[in-house]
Amino acid sequence: MLMGMKLITRPKLTIWNLSQLIENHKGQGLQKQIRSIEQAVKRIEVEREILKENISSNQFQNLMNLVEGVDEQISIVVGYAHLKYASDTSSNEAAALLTKMEMLSADVSNRLLFFDIWFKKQLDDENASRLINSAPTVYREHLRHSRLLAKFTLSEPEEKIISTLEVSGSGALTRIYDRMTSSLEFVVRLKKGKRVIEKKFTNKEKMLSMIRSTKKEERASAYKSLLKGYKRNSGVLGEIYFNKVIQWHDEFIKLRGFKSPISVRNTYNNLDDSTVESLLQACRSNVKVFQRYFEEKAAMIGIRKLHRYHLYAPLTLSERYRERFSYQNAVSTVIDTFSDFDPRFGKFAAKVFNEKHVDSEIRKAKQGGAFCYTVTPRLTPYVLLNFDGRVRDVSTMAHELGHAIHSMAASDKPISVAHAPLPLAETASVFAEILLNDRLSSKLSREQKAILLASQIDDMYATIMRQAYFTLFEIEAHKSITEKNANISEVSDLYLRNLEDQFGDSVTISDDFRWEWLYIPHLYHTPFYCYAYSFGNLLVLSLYQQFRKEGKLSFIPKYFKLLSSGGSRKTEEILSDIGIDISSRDFWQQGFDLVEKNVQELRDL
Repeated sequence: MLMGMKLITRPKLTIWNLSQLIENHKGQGLQKQIRSIEQAVKRIEVEREILKENISSNQFQNLMNLVEGVDEQISIVVGYAHLKYASDTSSNEAAALLTKMEMLSADVSNRLLFFDIWFKKQLDDENASRLINSAPTVYREHLRHSRLLAKFTLSEPEEKIISTLEVSGSGALTRIYDRMTSSLEFVVRLKKGKRVIEKKFTNKEKMLSMIRSTKKEERASAYKSLLKGYKRNSGVLGEIYFNKVIQWHDEFIKLRGFKSPISVRNTYNNLDDSTVESLLQACRSNVKVFQRYFEEKAAMIGIRKLHRYHLYAPLTLSERYRERFSYQNAVSTVIDTFSDFDPRFGKFAAKVFNEKHVDSEIRKAKQGGAFCYTVTPRLTPYVLLNFDGRVRDVSTMAHELGHAIHSMAASDKPISVAHAPLPLAETASVFAEILLNDRLSSKLSREQKAILLASQIDDMYATIMRQAYFTLFEIEAHKSITEKNANISEVSDLYLRNLEDQFGDSVTISDDFRWEWLYIPHLYHTPFYCYAYSFGNLLVLSLYQQFRKEGKLSFIPKYFKLLSSGGSRKTEEILSDIGIDISSRDFWQQGFDLVEKNVQELRDL
């Protein structure tokens, strides 16, 4: 490992240290932070009288800086509560703290709403242009986009009501979903000779590692247990989803006037509807690329046709390549991968571990999956993992640290523009996975390379086509619920047809998969987020081709510029700088062409 990037201590499975945010929420630290927020809010409220058409550029910028200061402080207390809750979703204390901090955030947002409303709706175009053009360059696209959102902005009293009700309405429903699904227990039944052995799982991530088992029975049993558990709770989980959808429709379509449910996400992402439609159409028209792969995979593992239970079956049924990574080895491998690409990336990744910002162990009631949480640009991001030693867990580690690197590259940006727009949010994470896979592949035999390549194509399906079809399902589900008063069974029928459209005749879909949509947290947490994965993965395939063609010296400066832009520029402009036109259908197609090339390479191996 390069000098300056070494880990301070030998890494081991840990719970993250949140003391950099709040020393102890039961002590004086949290109360001191809340008092500081209150003082800052009062100071801004006093400045309301300067919001006039002739406001000077300096006065406007100073007020923006004050608001951003409050945003940072709020982000710290809310971030602390979110991370505390993710560590133990069964904790009533953590749940209560999160609700309290979200209520505080809503109250502060309401009190400062006058500034946002004034700039979007009350200030005339001429003076808005004057303030935008005189603002520091880093803010200009953000301010332009804010003005574009003016027509979807309601009056100040209406916005306050919506903000207040968010905590006990949609936000509360999401927390109930998380608590329910994190506390579900699953029983997997496996035959051993004439006996049936039951294995109980209190963490579904541990159980779901079995869907990539070399044993057919384990894969099927894991899926059956998962889907049975969600079906058993489908009444409540479905009701939560229906209410989330109805609230989305009532607020954004009826009140704000967006033309469609997905247009809400596109507009806030500063993307044209036509760009997203082009992406989804490209995915749909290339669905046979993956269908042909699944037919090829079935032949490779010696069966006539894949069942959906076995979609992620390893290419070989032998035990020869089931490498396990110690946590220490995984961390070193990932950091070395980043360091070899660019020393700054290795340094960023090591910093996350050295500051103990990683929660990596598997335990009961901990939030499943993995995520990277950037509290503020000036603080090292936090990463949640559920590490079990599989190769996939190492890829997940690289993915989430890629997110962290993306944030840290843009850490010099103000909080309002530091976060990458959703279409670029998966760029660094997916690129990091490809770098890792290249590193692992270089040390493998021909057979092992074939196994890894098949796993990569599986992941391409999961992160491109699967995510696009989640989005297509959401479009249909929102329409059916709000326009046709569909029930849970009918929405589940929609999902089953969605799967049949994805797989055609290449995969057998059993009826129990009709309940799978209840298991997808993004549908609940962030409607229409999933296309970001399709966007990000296809984009990265293009970027990686560019990297291999140009080499490090030419590519890395442009790539780092892309990451360090955060959300300070429009997506199309950032990508145009490195020669990518996302409005072109050819751009999306070249990603699928590379997938097809990988499938052919797998055949040749």
